[in-house]
Amino acid sequence: MKGNKNSKKLPVLSEEYSFFSGPCGRLKEFLFIIKVGWNFIKAFRKMHFLGPCVTVFGSARFKETSIHYQHAEKIGAALAKLGFTVMTGGGPGIMEAANKGAYEAGGYSVGCNIVLPFEQRPNPYLHKWINIPYFFIRKVLLVKYSYAFIVLPGGFGTLDELFESLVLIQTKIIEKFPVILFGKEYHKELLEYIELMKAGKTIHESDLENLLVTDSVEEMSTYLEKFSIEKFGLITKRAREKWWLGERKTS
Repeated sequence: MKGNKNSKKLPVLSEEYSFFSGPCGRLKEFLFIIKVGWNFIKAFRKMHFLGPCVTVFGSARFKETSIHYQHAEKIGAALAKLGFTVMTGGGPGIMEAANKGAYEAGGYSVGCNIVLPFEQRPNPYLHKWINIPYFFIRKVLLVKYSYAFIVLPGGFGTLDELFESLVLIQTKIIEKFPVILFGKEYHKELLEYIELMKAGKTIHESDLENLLVTDSVEEMSTYLEKFSIEKFGLITKRAREKWWLGERKTS
């Protein structure tokens, strides 16, 4: 087995770590699959009534004094005014700022919080959240309910989310939803690398058709009106729970 057996981990992380460390016993792998399936069912049941979402990605490490935090707050408010449910990873930093902007603007704010030994607590600006024990389930949820993806400055996780969204669009797993990269200066070198990939023909010009790079909340809103709301004929209202299915009211 890979890694140090004596390293301390949370029970859930230890279980996932063990699963990805090579073949396990057949029973252990079967039980893991059952647990994954159960977590998907719980998540689908809880998130079914969100209405059309926009997912905001970005670093958990920016504080309220950061310009990136302030941008995310304005973005959350703008998305709420367009009628979208604002979805994030549920944590601090950019996630908190986007949820806060939506929450304080009278919109609906939700989070898919990952269970980690750090940066793991749900932020206080969520109408609804779910704690996800596995990264891959969380990533599915952040994509499944959204009609656009807003990517603010972040680290490895944010870049992973950005490129996963673009790959899913490129391979036609999901529709050509808008992907908005917010922060031209921060992403300058990343954009240069994307141009390098285009020049090397490892990606095609059409793969970037739905990618907007901007510093303007107004431009973002106009883009979403055209390429999310109008294009997909969205009525930005949430479905209602049915008491006879045991579904609780969310608001």
